[in-house]
Amino acid sequence: MLTTNLGLTGCASIVSKSNWPVAFKSDPPGAKIVITDDNGKELHRGTTPVTFKLHSGAGFLIPADYVVEMKMDGYPEDRGVLKAGMNGWYIGNVAFGGLIGLLVVDPATGAMWKLPSEYSVNLLATNFPRTTANPVSQK
Repeated sequence: MLTTNLGLTGCASIVSKSNWPVAFKSDPPGAKIVITDDNGKELHRGTTPVTFKLHSGAGFLIPADYVVEMKMDGYPEDRGVLKAGMNGWYIGNVAFGGLIGLLVVDPATGAMWKLPSEYSVNLLATNFPRTTANPVSQK
């Protein structure tokens, strides 16, 4: 019975997951962060550092993409995309003969995709202090 049940599930669904905690960090910390999905739906608004769980799939056979915006006074806004990549456990379906998991379960649940554990941004200050340069004397 156990063998039958394993054959009806996906390898990545069994040993992995489809919701991943991602740590969002900024240097310096304290940036305002907004995370939206690829449809523009706001999923989270807060301050860095923060850890937030995101789903790795966006539909059947489609990896999730998230837009991440970070803002902080005195720094330029940073906007980037967090993309899901192939989950190594998904390939286990081939090794263990999980055809249903390979073609149906893992693609449908999003378990065939994996998100990185961290998204980090180094903000660069735009308000550098002004310095007075000494003119070079020419002779």
